[in-house]
Amino acid sequence: MTTVLVVEDEAGIARLVCDYLEHAGFQTKVARDGRTAVATVAREHPDLVVLDLRLPDIDGLDVTRLLRKESEVPIIMLTARDDESDKLIGLELGADDYVTKPFSPKELVARVRTVLRRAEAAHAVDEIVRTGELVLDLPRRHVAVDGRAVELTATEFQLLAAMVRAPGRVFTRGQLLDAIHGVAFESYERAIDAHVKNIRRKIETDPRRPRYVLTVYGVGYKAAER
Repeated sequence: MTTVLVVEDEAGIARLVCDYLEHAGFQTKVARDGRTAVATVAREHPDLVVLDLRLPDIDGLDVTRLLRKESEVPIIMLTARDDESDKLIGLELGADDYVTKPFSPKELVARVRTVLRRAEAAHAVDEIVRTGELVLDLPRRHVAVDGRAVELTATEFQLLAAMVRAPGRVFTRGQLLDAIHGVAFESYERAIDAHVKNIRRKIETDPRRPRYVLTVYGVGYKAAER
């Protein structure tokens, strides 16, 4: 059974989220603080983490940073913050999606399903694609640049794969949201910019002068032609 770790210090919210997830067929576990969450992921390897950004010990952004050092587990952030920068920072750190409080539990369940499908899709295609020295092994979800392995989240991988499989094609941000099944609910196009920034940081020698993921000003992004 698919397991979701809910990281939330407010007992009522944690119980509500777990009730809806369990009703939808997921197994749930709860961590009340960030350090417990990091330890639980290392020990039990849940399939997805629902992570509140406001925690009593360490900030949810720091939890995301710590998790990404050791794990590619999909992360959905829960935030009551109106500051858009927190959401973008979380995405740049490697979170896959976010939901803003107050939220609909049904919406959260749908987001969980969407992000899990995205992770599964990244493993489903039997193909190796490349542009220059950038190589994507789609079934193994392995990325290498100049022979160096690169760790991407499921969302980052699927986004990069969509572009590299169609080198030279210009994608609008909306089309890239479609490609990673992220159009539902409040997903917005600036999330794509955050993911692209993160991808470039990982695969480009100089992210300010990218070779592989190119900006088409006023339109969107494209992968360099092979």
